[in-house]
Amino acid sequence: MLHLKDGLSFKPGLSDLGALASHYTVVFLLLTHTCGGQSDPQPMVAMAGDDVILPCHLETAADASDMTVAWTRPDLSPKFVHVRRDRMDFLINQNPLYQGRTSVFNSKLKRGDLSVKLYRVKLSDGGTYSCFIPDLDKESTVQLVVGQWILRSLDLFNAAF
Repeated sequence: MLHLKDGLSFKPGLSDLGALASHYTVVFLLLTHTCGGQSDPQPMVAMAGDDVILPCHLETAADASDMTVAWTRPDLSPKFVHVRRDRMDFLINQNPLYQGRTSVFNSKLKRGDLSVKLYRVKLSDGGTYSCFIPDLDKESTVQLVVGQWILRSLDLFNAAF
C-alpha cells in the first residue's frame, strides 16, 4: 500500500505497477559462487549498501578452527581481503578498501564454514574473490557483481497519481 501526499492510501493494481516501473529503474546484483567442488554456480541477490556473505565450505564438515584461510581478490594490490591463521585474523596486508568491513564466523569454523562476511557492499566490490585453504591446497571462487537501486525523484512518482 502506498501513502500519497494528501494522506490517502493507494493500493496499486497490476496496471498501476507498470506505471510505477516506468518511473523507477532497478539494477540488480548477481552473486554466483562455486564452493566445495560445486560445478553449478548458485545465484544470490544483494544490493550496494547491504552486507553479503561470500560462501566457502569444506567438502566434508570438519573443524577448520586451526586452518588458514585467505580470501583474496586477484585484480587488486594488495590482493588480500581477509586472512585468518593461527586462530586469529591476520589483517596486516589487507587491502585498504576492505579495512573494517570483513569478518569470518568463529563459531562456524568448527563445522567447516570458512565464509567471509563483507559489510556495506560498495559498487567497487564487484569482482572475483578466491577462498584459498593452504592446509588442504583447496581453492574456490565467488564472482560478485554489485548493483544498486536507482530511483528518480519521488515527485515524479507522486505526480503520476
